[in-house]
Amino acid sequence: MYLVYTPEGSEEPTRWRYNPRKIMSAERENIERLTGRNWTEFSKEVVQGSSLCRRALLFTFQKREHPTLKFDDVDFAWDELELAYSKGELQQMRDAAAESVPADMRAAVLSKLDEQIAEAFEDPEEEGKAQPPVAV
Repeated sequence: MYLVYTPEGSEEPTRWRYNPRKIMSAERENIERLTGRNWTEFSKEVVQGSSLCRRALLFTFQKREHPTLKFDDVDFAWDELELAYSKGELQQMRDAAAESVPADMRAAVLSKLDEQIAEAFEDPEEEGKAQPPVAV
């Protein structure tokens, strides 16, 4: 999964690989302080679309490149920031859906996932099966 930031006026988005299992402990603790959520709650809410959680994640990735950055300096329009699944993650979701989605909905769900897979970013670091996107 990627956090993709495309501020207005930028030609190319900035893309950070987001794997909740790979965020360092000091960063996780800071995110917990900033959001008031434990790590499991935070990682679920990022995927569910929490503005505060996504802001904290953007801050964490930007702070790696700009160590003096302050949380209050991070602001974005909703359409400038998104979570995007990689091709491997979407393929994993498609495989699961093919087995679990009710027959009357399966074709539509698989078709939508196929569209997303065709447009998704291919993660060169994914080897074999992608990891599930949320750490629990």
